[in-house]
Amino acid sequence: MEFKIKRKSVKTVTTGSLVDVYPHDLQMYKIPPTDNISLQEFESLALERLTLLRCLATATTLKGLRIFSEEWTDFVISDLKNQGLKYYAKLCEKSGCGTLQPDLEARRKDHIAHFILRLAYCRTEELRRWFISRELELFKMRFMTMKTDAIDSFFKINNLCYTNISDDEKNELIKYLRESTFYHNNQNIENFKFYKVKFYEVLDLVKSRKVYLRGGYAYIPHKDFISVLSAQFRMLLRQSLAVACHHLGEIEQDERLVSLLKGLHQSYSGNDFISDTKVTVPIESLDFLSAKSFPLCMKQLHEHLRSAHHLKHGGRLQYGLYLKGIGVTLEDSLRFWREEFTKIMELDKFEKQYAYNIRYNYGKEGSKKNYTPFNCLKIINTNVGPGECHGCPYRHCDSGILKNKLKGYGLDAQAVNDVVDMAKKGHYQIACSKYFDAVNKTDLGLGINHPNQFFEESQKLLKGDIKIEVKKEEKSNIVKTESNNIEDMDFDEITEWKE
Repeated sequence: MEFKIKRKSVKTVTTGSLVDVYPHDLQMYKIPPTDNISLQEFESLALERLTLLRCLATATTLKGLRIFSEEWTDFVISDLKNQGLKYYAKLCEKSGCGTLQPDLEARRKDHIAHFILRLAYCRTEELRRWFISRELELFKMRFMTMKTDAIDSFFKINNLCYTNISDDEKNELIKYLRESTFYHNNQNIENFKFYKVKFYEVLDLVKSRKVYLRGGYAYIPHKDFISVLSAQFRMLLRQSLAVACHHLGEIEQDERLVSLLKGLHQSYSGNDFISDTKVTVPIESLDFLSAKSFPLCMKQLHEHLRSAHHLKHGGRLQYGLYLKGIGVTLEDSLRFWREEFTKIMELDKFEKQYAYNIRYNYGKEGSKKNYTPFNCLKIINTNVGPGECHGCPYRHCDSGILKNKLKGYGLDAQAVNDVVDMAKKGHYQIACSKYFDAVNKTDLGLGINHPNQFFEESQKLLKGDIKIEVKKEEKSNIVKTESNNIEDMDFDEITEWKE
């Protein structure tokens, strides 16, 4: 895979040549791209592809939809459109040879982004498993939306030596074919194309008794041919990831790519919740808001601050930026922290050791960047030491402590068990989503990716802006030209903020 990184995008191919390079919407990704792309486009394509794969995961793990069902597919396509990824939604809706106005640029992005993520997900077995599972889901969904002529074109382009049986052979076996494809009873089986393959190529269909067997061959309709292709695609992907891992050292000679590729799986592709809104949250309302609209991670920080009048370094950063994101002004933030801290220390100490860094978070000191609140992935993966109460309670709290905490907040036994069960399985964000539903007495099943998203969605519910069938409306700011997260801070400037 060759990527020549330049500061400005340089297009080296014409529209006509793209037709030859990308003759079909669906690809097997056998040949690496050789385009010249900018560093910004490299990052943008990676994040967009990651958002796509996360949409697939959300549909299955959070929404509980039956994979590849009509509801599952509709949710994925709708979510992609809401995330601003209409070109991926278009590829997923009607994959084909694209003889009528094909979106060649979408095909190009799809191709390049897949190979970028190979570099990010080839590092560990766990990452490889996740990537292969999601890419297989995507491949299957796109194949299942194709029409018969598009399938034939796909076979021809990829040199797949499979031909459908003749009409005479199909008529001879039509009785058995109709019985073996019982789930197509509502459709005209006579119009289906059937393929004759070795039975061991479709063992999943044999196991579930969804295919007619005769003489060591399986007769499968074109809609089920994905069983053959997915096995080949999985094998190709596993081999390719192994090769990519072997060549990582060469790729990472470019220092600009190292941090992006290593941290991509934990990156956040949603709204940054930069406090540029006219909505202002007064600090006098924080106690009230924390009861229903604060996620558990922020609620426990707020309560600890109120009781102990102090938070350690990690807690101050996590909670301080969250308050900034919900609309607490710099002036109110200074007053809020000052009122709490001066209950256990002199005002002079607060002004010398803590006030500077509150202003720093708001971009008024030091590098003067507009720092953004921590997202769920950053909070989940942060280190929490003894005596600290920041981080993600679903990950960093003992299950017994978590259960008692939830019971203390008045959650019913079933809700407590659902949340704790998800936390035990490592599904921390799903646990947070179930906590959201329990606290707000709803069943939205939102995909919670950010504490400030939790707050905003809760406020919409309380104000009546969201009905029970609501879909996610929040637009994602996927392309980041400059990272303004707290990890970019010059911590030499804020040593006094630490204990």
